[in-house]
Amino acid sequence: MNVAIRRVFWGVVVLFALLVVYTARWSVIESDSLKRSSLNKIPALREWRDPRGPILTTERGTIARSVRSGSGDDVHYSRRYPLDVLFGHPAGYSYVTRGGSGLEKYYDGQLVGRKDEFVSVLDSLLGRKREAQSLVTALDEPAQRVARQALAGRVGSVVVIEPRTGRVPVYVSVPGYDPNDVRDSDGYARLNSDDGSPLFDRVATSAYPPGSTFKVVTATAAIDTGAYRPSSVVNGDSPKQISGTPLENSGGKSWGDITLTDALTHSVNTVWAQVGEDVGSDTMIEYMKRFGFYEKPPIDLPSDQLAASGLREHGELLPDETPIDVGRVAIGQERLAVTPLQMATVAATVANGGLRVAPRLAVSFEDRTGRTKDRVGVKRITRVMSAATARKLNEMMQNVIREGTGTAAALAGINSAGKTGTAERARGNQAWFIGFAPAEHPRYAIAVTVEQTTGQGGTVAAPIARQVLQNLLR
Repeated sequence: MNVAIRRVFWGVVVLFALLVVYTARWSVIESDSLKRSSLNKIPALREWRDPRGPILTTERGTIARSVRSGSGDDVHYSRRYPLDVLFGHPAGYSYVTRGGSGLEKYYDGQLVGRKDEFVSVLDSLLGRKREAQSLVTALDEPAQRVARQALAGRVGSVVVIEPRTGRVPVYVSVPGYDPNDVRDSDGYARLNSDDGSPLFDRVATSAYPPGSTFKVVTATAAIDTGAYRPSSVVNGDSPKQISGTPLENSGGKSWGDITLTDALTHSVNTVWAQVGEDVGSDTMIEYMKRFGFYEKPPIDLPSDQLAASGLREHGELLPDETPIDVGRVAIGQERLAVTPLQMATVAATVANGGLRVAPRLAVSFEDRTGRTKDRVGVKRITRVMSAATARKLNEMMQNVIREGTGTAAALAGINSAGKTGTAERARGNQAWFIGFAPAEHPRYAIAVTVEQTTGQGGTVAAPIARQVLQNLLR
């Protein structure tokens, strides 16, 4: 072999090797990011030739299905959403011209029957057709309707988590949107120009001040570290100097010496601010992270639909070393901003004996005959607190419902646990309730928040939680 031929030979080898490397990179290493990119229209274009699998409620009601149009070589499919606005945010949409969102985007591969790229190429060469799978979710249609009706058009959200499994049966953001309206340009333009921002997911994307619901996190840090017990006594007079600035209780009431249980029951700011200062910012941040703050929630939705909770400024999370007023953080003030999904996770973790489980909307995937092909299993994330601490918090939160600020969330014949919160904002209060039921063997944990209301968590959010939990426990 002469020199010229040898050079050509090795040049071809190098080019072939580069081709293999870059093909592997885009088809394997970077495949997930390419599939989920809003600029990648290839997955959506498959609708024109192959139907996507349906998305179903837990009762097998149809949330999304593919509709056939045309004939012969012109056959194509497009998406329809029979339940309209009911599951707009969690289910999302999938259209050739618009891309996808929600479960449609997250589970696009399973819904179109896509395997990994090498297997897909092989199937194509062998003439094998794609096997689109049905997605069975945990979403409960009756409870979802009750939650929307209970909000009664008020801007806000309701989210429910099963503490032991992480399944999410209720995921409501109001105002909502009908995914069918996204299909055409005029409908999409109307949704984008709507002052209520109906496309915005208030469950997992909106971050609000949590108010006194955050005292559950503070109580966790205080009790789990051994610094306090539920029976520990702290002075609850008002006002108190916190970080050099006076802090008052609601209505300016002085409670005198009071136990931590009573301080949670009646949401005594000055007690919990002192506890926060005593626990310290490092420990407080540590327990926040254990609960999942400072990272996007591990739910099966696209990353761009999720926001991390924590101390924020100008829309960005503050670094750990940023000086904070930990006394006011402890009562849900300062620069705290949280999603309803995060606060539902806090309640679910207490309900689950201190173990935080990843929330998930999907339950299983089925083939066209209804046979289960794959189950979405429980993903245990971390132990946030000891089981003993969780039991103590459970009892303290039960007292909130029995005789404290959360009596409007009480269920007939069923013990429940919870915490209310009210954060004052420029255009009205942010009303909150988090909790779970039944208290002895929790099946559901819930977070409810209502924006720009004149009421409080105990009068506005708690009754909504009661209605939803009553329906789920039917």
